Amino acid sequence: MRPISSAELAKFQQFIFDSAGITLSASKKELVMGRLGKRLGVHQLDNFSDYFALLKSGDDPDEVQMAVDLLTTNETYFFREMKHFDFLRSRLQEARNRSQSYRVWSAASSSGEEAYSLAMVMADTLAATPWEVLGTDISTKVLTGATRALYPMERARHIPANYLRRFCLKGEGAYEGKLLIARELRSRVNFRQVNLNEALPHVGQFDFIFLRNVMIYFNDETKRQVVGRLINALKPGAYFCVGHSESLNGITQELECVAPSVYRRPL
Repeated sequence: MRPISSAELAKFQQFIFDSAGITLSASKKELVMGRLGKRLGVHQLDNFSDYFALLKSGDDPDEVQMAVDLLTTNETYFFREMKHFDFLRSRLQEARNRSQSYRVWSAASSSGEEAYSLAMVMADTLAATPWEVLGTDISTKVLTGATRALYPMERARHIPANYLRRFCLKGEGAYEGKLLIARELRSRVNFRQVNLNEALPHVGQFDFIFLRNVMIYFNDETKRQVVGRLINALKPGAYFCVGHSESLNGITQELECVAPSVYRRPL
């Protein structure tokens, strides 16, 4: 396989920007080669130009989705940035015993760890209050794994011990070394494919939206468009959470900052 050239890299940078709004810098050259290189072998191609031509031909939409999956999958883990879950818990305590369902959206859920972390906190805190979690991602591959809810046991290192005992099943036999999220949580978490860079499907209104550690891949204009779409799905008085390294300064004036990387839609 011939190494990817700068001209070829530029084509894939435009491809993933057009597909997902993600801006890949030139420093991601090795990542692009590593993630897409095997697909050249699958299709018996010896250069990235021919693979790009395949993607643009329209003859293989499944391969286009495969390329998007490979270029958008990001590392995540349970209870990443714990302070956000503590903030959610404090808001949930105020919502206990209401009749209306409390809805939370993990808008870039990747392989599901964030969505199930949210579900653990909600199941532990909300008592009789009905609740649900929506997890969305552009990658069909990671959503398939999220729906299975089966993870390597080493992923459990950040799950609080009481949650691990209550909400996770330890694998045995062929599943030794793995954990399965309990059915009571899986039944309340729904996953679906959503491209945040396009008009959103009807998903309803939410009390809390998590959009964490994904806007670092967007340029400012894409951030404004994505956040604007999500705000429309946020109830008045509800909360919007971004990653600790992210900010909505200069992106929107429709939300007010109430805690580090946590924003609120005014009533």
